[in-house]
Amino acid sequence: MPEEIMEKYRIIELKEGIFDRNNLEAERLREKLNAEGTFLLNLMSSPGAGKTTLLKKTIAALKDDLRIAVMEADIDSDVDASAIAETGVDVIQLHTGGMCHLDADMTRQGIDALSAKDADLIVLENVGNLVCPAEFDTGATKSAMILSVPEGDDKPLKYPLMFEISNALIIGKIDALPYFDFDIELCKARAKKLNPKIEIFCVSARTGEGMAVWTDWLKDEVLKIK
Repeated sequence: MPEEIMEKYRIIELKEGIFDRNNLEAERLREKLNAEGTFLLNLMSSPGAGKTTLLKKTIAALKDDLRIAVMEADIDSDVDASAIAETGVDVIQLHTGGMCHLDADMTRQGIDALSAKDADLIVLENVGNLVCPAEFDTGATKSAMILSVPEGDDKPLKYPLMFEISNALIIGKIDALPYFDFDIELCKARAKKLNPKIEIFCVSARTGEGMAVWTDWLKDEVLKIK
């Protein structure tokens, strides 16, 4: 493009600007929560990976030791919030208005709307997909993702950013291993190549296998900021 034409208008990198603004808001929220002693977990996965089921079992294991609240994010419906309400913890449903992720400001609005103002652990169950939620910092203390056995062990190759930004990887539905061609060690190696510091847990929410290792880690992480 000729230089004399370019001088007539400015070019604004909108996407970069959106991310910069969100990152600033996320850091402010994280600092506020940390000062209050509240741990925010951003829980992500693709649809059907088992987030809600695993979350219900996690709540059951920890609710006697921690004050827990949950924010359920979806494009529409209140199915997940209804399921979590059965556990007895404070829960709200967040509708994103068609957006496939939550950002820091949406997360802040959700936290402000919770009845439990003294929660030790707030879990944000993010919108189900492996792309958009990975791009937006929610202000969470830690981020965890679930990869279920039926999804395949190649997901670190297809959605690398999700694995790069997650502090924990939960390989779920391991009770289904006999029925699927899923190589756990290969999946672990692929995840570690992207993120050497990622914590990996192999669990079955249905049978309870591996759940104690996951919930013990989460409890220890929450207590670190108290």
